[in-house]
Amino acid sequence: MSGAVLISGAATGIGAQIAIYLADKGYDVIAFGLDTDLPMNIEAPGRGTLKEWSTARSLPVTVVEADVTSPDEIDAVIALAMAEHGRIHALVNNAAVRWLGSVPDTSFERFQQTLAVNLGGAFLCSKAVLPVMTASGGGAIVHIGSGAGWGKANMAAYAASKGGLIALSASIAYDHFHDHVRSNIVIPGGGLMSGMIASSPEESARIRASMPGTAAGRPADGADIGAAIEFLISPAGATISGAVLDVGSFFHQGGPLPPHPSASANKGS
Repeated sequence: MSGAVLISGAATGIGAQIAIYLADKGYDVIAFGLDTDLPMNIEAPGRGTLKEWSTARSLPVTVVEADVTSPDEIDAVIALAMAEHGRIHALVNNAAVRWLGSVPDTSFERFQQTLAVNLGGAFLCSKAVLPVMTASGGGAIVHIGSGAGWGKANMAAYAASKGGLIALSASIAYDHFHDHVRSNIVIPGGGLMSGMIASSPEESARIRASMPGTAAGRPADGADIGAAIEFLISPAGATISGAVLDVGSFFHQGGPLPPHPSASANKGS
C-alpha cells in the first residue's frame, strides 16, 4: 500500500487489534500511544506487546510512544511517517479513556481529562495530518466512536466526548470534501471487549453473557472493526465521507436488542 496508516491508542486493546489486522492486509502501520510496553489485552491474538507480536510475524508495524494530547509528540509521529513512507494514507483516531459516572458524580477535572484525550486528541491528530494529506492529494480519517455518543446512562463525560467526535468527523468531511480527504466514524459494539471494559477472560465472559452480540450470531471482534476501517480507507470507500458505520448491530441506537427467542423460552421453562 502507498503511504502509512497512523493509529492512535494502538499499544493495547482495540487499537492493537486494528493495527494487526491492517498490517496483515499489507498496510504500513505506525501504532502510537502510551504504555507501549504493556501486553496486548485478552482480545488480542497474543500475550506479548504489540511490538513483540508484530516482529514475530514480520508485520509492517512501527510502535511509537506518543501522547495524543501533546502537539509536539504528534508532530514527531507525522515526521516519522513522512520520513519512512513519504505520505500518510490514513489516520485512525482510536485513543480514548472512559470514566463512568453521572454529571454529579464526575469531577470537572475528570470531565476535562476525558474530553482532552477522546475529543482533543482526535482534533490534534487530525489537525496535524490534514495539511499533509491535502498536499499529497487526499487521504482518509476514521474515528472510533461509540454508541455513547448519542447519550448513555452513567457515562456523562465519555458520552459528551464521543458525541463531540461525531460532530468533529462530520465537520472535517464537509471542510475537506474538495481536498479529497474523507472523514468517517466506526462504531464498535456487539459484545466487543476492549481494554477499557474488561481486563480478564472471566470478566469478558460475564459481560458477553448479557449481550445479544451481532447479527452474525457471535460477538464482534477486532477483525470486524479492522475490516470496516479497511473498507473506509480503501479505494472501495473512495466516495464515502461523513458517514457513521455501525459494526455493533444497532449499538449506536442505544438498544438493548431483545433477547433471542430461545433464551426467553428457556427462562420461562
